[in-house]
Amino acid sequence: MLRKSLRTSMLEGALAEVVGACTSGGALTAWALYLELPPLLIGVLGALPFTAQLVQLPAAWCTRRFGSRRAALWTIGISRQCVLPLACLPFLPMPVGSKQEIFLGCAFTSAALGVAGNNAWTSWMGDLVPGIVRGRYFGRRSALCALAATCASLTAGLVLDGGHNHREAGAALCALTIAASLAGAVTTWLLSQQHESRRAIPPHAAPLQDALAPLHDVRARSLLAFQFAWSAAGGIAAAFYPLHMIGNLRMGFARMAIYTAAVAAFRMLAAPLWGRVLDRGGARPVLFTSAFALGLSPLFWIFAAEGRLWPLAIDAAVSGAANAGLSLATFSLPLALSRPATRSFYVGALAAAGGLAAGFGSAAGGAVVKVLPGAWSLLGQPLVAAQALFLVGAGARLCAAALALRVNERAPAEVVHMPRRAQPGRAKLSA
Repeated sequence: MLRKSLRTSMLEGALAEVVGACTSGGALTAWALYLELPPLLIGVLGALPFTAQLVQLPAAWCTRRFGSRRAALWTIGISRQCVLPLACLPFLPMPVGSKQEIFLGCAFTSAALGVAGNNAWTSWMGDLVPGIVRGRYFGRRSALCALAATCASLTAGLVLDGGHNHREAGAALCALTIAASLAGAVTTWLLSQQHESRRAIPPHAAPLQDALAPLHDVRARSLLAFQFAWSAAGGIAAAFYPLHMIGNLRMGFARMAIYTAAVAAFRMLAAPLWGRVLDRGGARPVLFTSAFALGLSPLFWIFAAEGRLWPLAIDAAVSGAANAGLSLATFSLPLALSRPATRSFYVGALAAAGGLAAGFGSAAGGAVVKVLPGAWSLLGQPLVAAQALFLVGAGARLCAAALALRVNERAPAEVVHMPRRAQPGRAKLSA
């Protein structure tokens, strides 16, 4: 039964990437352009992935209260159907403002339920997958998911680029939304075919002590510090990469999809290797090496320009391989540090810290870019403000990577009190 569930989980993960390719990334940007979202609402849309992470802590309580498998089935199943109303938007005779409100409502509901579902699913898989093979299994699963993401991203990019006018763009977005809904329904069925581990604790309300366990654990606090610093550093320029690709590099959706597919391809190749390293040497070296490599990634964007995109090919290789290691390490660490009773709270605390920090970083990046020069040069290379922000983000990432060296996944050593040797004098008196 365990082998069947693990094989089913790999297939479910691949189809989940299809849902993501049709509803996020380039598709989300295309919806924003199609509905003519003003800058304020674009900012709200960009903040959704971060604000949705605040659901993590209530989600952790729900996971304990209703059980990880049951909570995952309901939240993931509903979240992947929340986008279905968007398929009707291009054909409804209503004001554009109303369409924008429906779009943002569907996007927020899907994001919030997706966050809750991820918390429950991670706890479920943490109990289901034996710890001794966890790195290798999720390495292979990540590779399959990356392959599916590559194919799905390319297909979605080609479909979006096929919308040459407003009417065709609406039809393309409608087709992607229906495809996401159908794939999401299949993933929900596949989730229902996976069993719950015998090690899973019975559903019940969690005591406050379990909820606060990540804050009392010194190992978890070091991981939370890294996650907060790393997410804040990554959020500084995150929103400006796709805008830079479209506005300054003139790449279009198809070439954006090729870049995304290349990142996924290198992630697919690297994930099994990282999984073996993680099982043999632990998560800390994987975490530091991956974070350091990703700290160098923004430097390649300094040398990219319209008509000169080869630096992005190098970045795709570096980012894909490094992201595979970082994802595996940050996924496995809360599972390794926690007990089944506290697992959902460890996962929730880590994700909530990351989402909150990324929101702060994104807001800081928006404020910093306003004071940066619109046009400048480095070593004779003409650059724009977004590229200056990429350099700021690179420096922040490298500083955050150093915190990975403080992460310790091993349990603290226990002090063992040895029995005292009897003193010779006392032994004689007692005799």
